[in-house]
Amino acid sequence: MLCRTQRAPRLRSIRLRSLALGAACAGLALSFAPAQAAPKKDFNIAWTIYVGWMPWAYAADAGIVKKWADKYGITIDVTQINDYVESINQYTAGKFDGVTLTNMDALTIPAAGGVDTTAVIIGDFSNGNDGIVSKTAKTPAELKGESINLVELSVSHYLLARALDSVGLAEKDVKVVNTSDADMVAAFKSADVKTVVTWNPLLAEVEAEPGASKVFNSSQIPGEIIDMLGVNSQTLKDNPDFGKALVGIWYETLALIADHGEKGKAVRAELGKLSGTDLAGYDAQLAATKMFFTPAEAVAFTKSAALPKTMDLVSSFSFDHGLLGEGAKSKDAVGMSFPGGVTLGSPDNVKLRFDDSFMAMAADGKL
Repeated sequence: MLCRTQRAPRLRSIRLRSLALGAACAGLALSFAPAQAAPKKDFNIAWTIYVGWMPWAYAADAGIVKKWADKYGITIDVTQINDYVESINQYTAGKFDGVTLTNMDALTIPAAGGVDTTAVIIGDFSNGNDGIVSKTAKTPAELKGESINLVELSVSHYLLARALDSVGLAEKDVKVVNTSDADMVAAFKSADVKTVVTWNPLLAEVEAEPGASKVFNSSQIPGEIIDMLGVNSQTLKDNPDFGKALVGIWYETLALIADHGEKGKAVRAELGKLSGTDLAGYDAQLAATKMFFTPAEAVAFTKSAALPKTMDLVSSFSFDHGLLGEGAKSKDAVGMSFPGGVTLGSPDNVKLRFDDSFMAMAADGKL
């Protein structure tokens, strides 16, 4: 899912291998976070390199961040962090007001650590960027009894679990071999490794190997691996103009990226450069990503009945793999809320909120 550089895949590796540690550290980091965010004028968000988060880099460089912040009389700093899990842990500790992260990581790190977090922008979902490739199997059913190399406790691990479930199998029916993303392509080229689960651009590389077959990919579980911007819920409540500015920045930038003319091509070429690839590389990543280019699309997705069902699957996987913390008695330990008063998990411990209200303001032209 990341850009074609040595650094970017390494970022995701650090991020995913460290999920369990991140969840544990989040509880410790919480003691450093303010008990209640006070009204303020200066805000900061953290982001890491990924196709769906690169718009923040362009928005900052092009003056779009400043334009919208000025409109609401505030300042917003946009900071790139080179370690994904560290960016979330710093957010959890109160250093940042918001952070780019996936739905699974939002649940297992800040929310599980007690930091009430709101998904103020739903940006995209993986739509083929993650997949299972095998030299021997052609369907998920044929994976039974196989050793499968992947980054353990990652979205790759989640994807495998969903693929197995789709044919009535479970993880006990296969052997998971924890493998660094940095070693994944080389591992697949070796005679010993038959099946891997990985993400782009690594996915494209292993798919190109002679005799390789795509067994399953994220387009077959659409809407389940979600990328978003999470912000501290109390900060957002105390400072609604912060939320308005963020969505204003986001959708102005996405409109430029989606432009079919030379302007859009130039913006995407710059995004490719900023992420260590080029126009063709960035466009290829976009093709396997379902970007919600308009706020109306994002609102519809956030309000859909499918989202709570997805998060129920995610919470089940997270609990089964110990990612909700040692004190979690069930998958319902961490409560989540959705538009329309829908809740999932403990209603007394809601720590992750999917809020469509600010995106709806953008859709209605009310920013």
